[in-house]
Amino acid sequence: MHLVVSPLKVRKQPLSAPATINGKEIFDLIRDDLVLLETEFERDTVSRVPVITEIGEYLRHGGGKRIRPALLLLAAKLFDYRGRGAVRLAAVVEIIHTATLVHDDIIDDAKTRRGRPAANTQWGNSKCVLAGDWLYMQAFKIAVEERNFRILDTLIELTQQMVEGELLQMETLGKLITRDDYFDLIYRKTACLFSVCMRLGAILGGATSAEEAALAKYGHDLGMAFQIVDDVLDLTASEGVLGKPVASDLREGKATMAVIHSLERCTGDERNRIETVLRQRAFNGVTHADILEILQRYGSLEAASSCAARYAKSARELICSFPDSEIKRALLWAPEFVVAREK
Repeated sequence: MHLVVSPLKVRKQPLSAPATINGKEIFDLIRDDLVLLETEFERDTVSRVPVITEIGEYLRHGGGKRIRPALLLLAAKLFDYRGRGAVRLAAVVEIIHTATLVHDDIIDDAKTRRGRPAANTQWGNSKCVLAGDWLYMQAFKIAVEERNFRILDTLIELTQQMVEGELLQMETLGKLITRDDYFDLIYRKTACLFSVCMRLGAILGGATSAEEAALAKYGHDLGMAFQIVDDVLDLTASEGVLGKPVASDLREGKATMAVIHSLERCTGDERNRIETVLRQRAFNGVTHADILEILQRYGSLEAASSCAARYAKSARELICSFPDSEIKRALLWAPEFVVAREK
């Protein structure tokens, strides 16, 4: 599913250079709100059942860039929104994101997450499934307090898309998929949440329908770039940087963009080697280095990175029509941060 945006009916401003603001400055713009977010997140993950609180606390301290709630806060500030709803909804999207990570680790039988044991290795799958479910319900309980049906509709559609994405991915594990299949999967699993974060901020800020659509598309394109880069890093970064085993996607039977690019060009023997890893979900007789050699031979890693850069460029262009401000410059820089990151 790809969003289509009609032309904006707002005054165009010159494109500000991303170099005018850096990553630290982006988060400094919303520093106070991010502090409030952490307090909200901590309070909202407390349950009368101690094990839920323990798991919630463990997950909250697991790190993470908080990029999704940051996007929501920035989108709201773009319209000079000053209410408390932005922090509340920022906590909602971070709780939903956390719940998806818990379920993903169980489905993928992951042992580590961000450089430390995954929650399911500490509490077991059964407790973590239920804790993830509780987090989803808690997110909606908080969202209901906004008394805004558009917000609830947006969040319901989001969770449906994400669950469908996870199920679709399970159906394709160990199999070859097309580029369109891949783009649909990463939209559902990642870009949809980025898009919703921007849309929720726009709704709170009283944006016009055209402005809301532009920000939703910005989130979509930023999320697509983020996931494509994530998938490239999974193949190329070190385990110490990733905080999880290298080439986890291949070990789990997932064909990502660079792999699909090579499969469209490689020889029969090379194709068999890639298929063997995907099918067996292990490097048995075929090494990670063997796969990297194939990907490098056909320029597949560069092709995937270039695709991410195009999505990032598209995201930046969608912000050009908004009046100039520090928040606008932050949103212009965010795509550069996403494509240049190393983990």
